Amino acid sequence: MSDLIVIVYPTEARAEEMRQKVISLQKEYLIEIGDAAIAVMHEDGKVKLNQLLNTTAMGAVSGSFWGLLIGAIFLMPLAGVALGAASGALGGALTDYGINDNFMKELAASLQPGNAALFVLVKRVTGDKVLEAIKGTGGTVLKTSLDHTREQALRDALAGVSAAAPEAGASTPVG
Repeated sequence: MSDLIVIVYPTEARAEEMRQKVISLQKEYLIEIGDAAIAVMHEDGKVKLNQLLNTTAMGAVSGSFWGLLIGAIFLMPLAGVALGAASGALGGALTDYGINDNFMKELAASLQPGNAALFVLVKRVTGDKVLEAIKGTGGTVLKTSLDHTREQALRDALAGVSAAAPEAGASTPVG
């Protein structure tokens, strides 16, 4: 089972910096994420999502490949690529991978203009090491599906407060 963590930052750049930090922790095998997206509230009141994966582009690339393959069989490779890319892009645009887009937009609607929310779907975490790595980085926890103890440990780490991390020293599934 995965856990959702939403942290608000004063700027999109700061949220992106923290997303890159989480991705670097994943490369060190300290955390496994299912998705990491940023929602930004603009001055005009619109919410923009900055996804980790662009499903439309992935669908277009995949569709182009399959279209080329099928088009080559029927001696129409260019038509196959065009048709495959279009159908793949449409399929990718309709696919919602990870955190639900509507949920992110609804939650981000409560942000102040200019603020950004980092949404992280955590599959697995080595709690004490990750908390130590993000200690003092700032941000305000907006929402989590963590239990109260782990949520408070996260709040303390973001604020730079020294606290004993639950599940110290063990790599455990979240949830």
